[in-house]
Amino acid sequence: MNTRSQVTTWEPSDAAIAERYGLRAEEILRFDLNTSPWPSPALPEALAGPFDPPLNEYPDSYYADLTDAAAAYTGVEPDEVVVGAGADEVIDLVAKAFLPAGSAAIVPIPTYSMYGVFTTHRAARIVPVARLSAEHGFGLDVPAMIAALPEVSVVWLCNPNNPTGAADATDDVRAILAAAGELPKPPLVVVDEAYHEFSRTSVVGWRQEFPNLLTIRTMSKAFALAGIRVGYGAAHRSVIEKLERVRPPGSISTVSSHIATAALRSPDYAAANVEALTIEREWLATELAARGWHSTPSICNFLLVRIGDNAAAEAAAEALLRSGIVPRTFGPANPLRGHLRITVRSRPENERLLTAVERLSA
Repeated sequence: MNTRSQVTTWEPSDAAIAERYGLRAEEILRFDLNTSPWPSPALPEALAGPFDPPLNEYPDSYYADLTDAAAAYTGVEPDEVVVGAGADEVIDLVAKAFLPAGSAAIVPIPTYSMYGVFTTHRAARIVPVARLSAEHGFGLDVPAMIAALPEVSVVWLCNPNNPTGAADATDDVRAILAAAGELPKPPLVVVDEAYHEFSRTSVVGWRQEFPNLLTIRTMSKAFALAGIRVGYGAAHRSVIEKLERVRPPGSISTVSSHIATAALRSPDYAAANVEALTIEREWLATELAARGWHSTPSICNFLLVRIGDNAAAEAAAEALLRSGIVPRTFGPANPLRGHLRITVRSRPENERLLTAVERLSA
């Protein structure tokens, strides 16, 4: 008996979803993962090699070429960079280095779910701080966050924020960093800039002023290289040293490191990809609104769409899934219940989504 659809995993595969709904795997469209619809052109040439060291040897444990390329792209020194197998591994390194058992971390709600996951993996406590309402752009509740700073070791910030798609005000982030820096033992403030290329703003230049700041980046979004699993963090050397102590020596493959290095050295594609997705995002938001699906303002490669109550959102998601379209849903305890998050894909794929939405109201 085929039990693929019964396996517990972070994200069900196309094959598992297809099996559940009686579809073919090639019919499944992923509107839930915030990946690019267009593969990176860095792949063909980079995959041709040559690889140094060769693939029969272990990769350079420092990943010198990748670290140098990330530093040059980000505008920092190589010794201010730590690399990881995706931004998620860098988040995990933070938890290992800065969240001992019994400590605590601030998590603005709603935000990227892995901050809470890695916090609890270390037997640390989550201090949830609700974000402002949709009417206030899901902004940070700065006074509430500052009030919670003395009890935590880490502050998790995602800017622009996933899954709301909005950027936090620079003054708000600075206020939190300044307040943290005044404490006897300042917590590490992590600013996850996975969608940096979409916002074109960054706090990485503040790392000397705020030595308790870590900025995280990824190759998964604008660079369209989610499958190679490469991310990196930039910070004052004192933070990087602590992360290096817990970083495994070979979590990134030689092939992934080689591809990411090539992409970082030729970043024009990422900029072009962002421009194309921005145009497509605005078109898709307009078309969805014409069909009664209104989204909150987003500067990322996804839209947060208000459907109704939680039951209405779940019903809409189920109908889309039966058409082979996978949205991101939010459970009944989530403040975004009643919403769906929809990745911006290519025009033909987005048109298929719109056709499915039209069927829901037919």
